[in-house]
Amino acid sequence: MLALGIPLSAVLAFVASSLYYALATPFEQRRLGAAAPDRGRPAAWKAAVELLRTALLAGVFAWIAAQADLLSWPSAMLLGVVAWLGFPLILLTGSVLWERVPVVTAVLHAGDWLLKLLLIGAVLGLLH
Repeated sequence: MLALGIPLSAVLAFVASSLYYALATPFEQRRLGAAAPDRGRPAAWKAAVELLRTALLAGVFAWIAAQADLLSWPSAMLLGVVAWLGFPLILLTGSVLWERVPVVTAVLHAGDWLLKLLLIGAVLGLLH
């Protein structure tokens, strides 16, 4: 079922992430004003690259979950949270600390990463 779960979870996470940014970006813009990044509508090639990045994330997640025997739904969800704590959250707090990324931007990206990892975990866990 991983052969179906990986591409399905990648597409669902890509769509959910796109909707997330469409809804959350106005909050960042209000908070940062002129300093907010202008994300606009991405070029088609950027959307395609993002979909590939998300597919790679889903594939790596599936591999780790399979190797650790964490493909049941509850275990895959826990893996998603632990992976989020150990990687994106650490990287994003570092970007705030060392690169002067605004906290609101880091929080925006952290939410996106949590959404993606939980959605990928849910799909893989439910299809397993």
